[in-house]
Amino acid sequence: MIKLCVFDFDSTLMDGETITNFAKVVGKEKEVQSITSRAMAGELDFYESLKQRVSYLKGIDSKKIKEVAQNLPFIEGAKDIISYLKQKGIRIIVFSGGFHVATDYAKEVLGYDASFANYLHEKNGVLTGNVGGEMMFGDSKGKVLKELKAILGLTKDEVMCVGDGANDLSMFKEAGLKIAFCANEVLKKEATFIVDKKDLREIKKYV
Repeated sequence: MIKLCVFDFDSTLMDGETITNFAKVVGKEKEVQSITSRAMAGELDFYESLKQRVSYLKGIDSKKIKEVAQNLPFIEGAKDIISYLKQKGIRIIVFSGGFHVATDYAKEVLGYDASFANYLHEKNGVLTGNVGGEMMFGDSKGKVLKELKAILGLTKDEVMCVGDGANDLSMFKEAGLKIAFCANEVLKKEATFIVDKKDLREIKKYV
């Protein structure tokens, strides 16, 4: 009986990578996308890659970032699957190696319960190129999920996770039901089920 579902955000609920959309503002999307792809495949240290990618955002007006964050496209079926799971009494949490500016807004649109992510540091309304938060490291998702399970009194078998990249591996280890969604091979190897169709409603088959 699943009681908690943890979703990754970028390329799982949101169609694409939040930081790549931010980087478009300064014409650095190709550089950032290249680093992101390697990090999600497990080829780069997540923390180092995150710092490197965020450094490209230095100097962007924070209002522009907020505007981009509120116009991100969602994966087909995102709202439907969250509604479906909540009707079953399942709590929905988002863990994102991305940013609260995107996940907090998406929470209002998609209807999940809470999110853990990172914060883009700003000074005088402008991004400094620095970042901090709850999801800075490759193993952050696993550590936070372990704490959440303890707080909520949940066993491994009462938890499911949905993700696509290498930084989702640690949370997969803490869950009984693991769904790799349009995922990198490194994550597919650890999954209970693999969904390759880009429609989150496919998850209904397994819950």
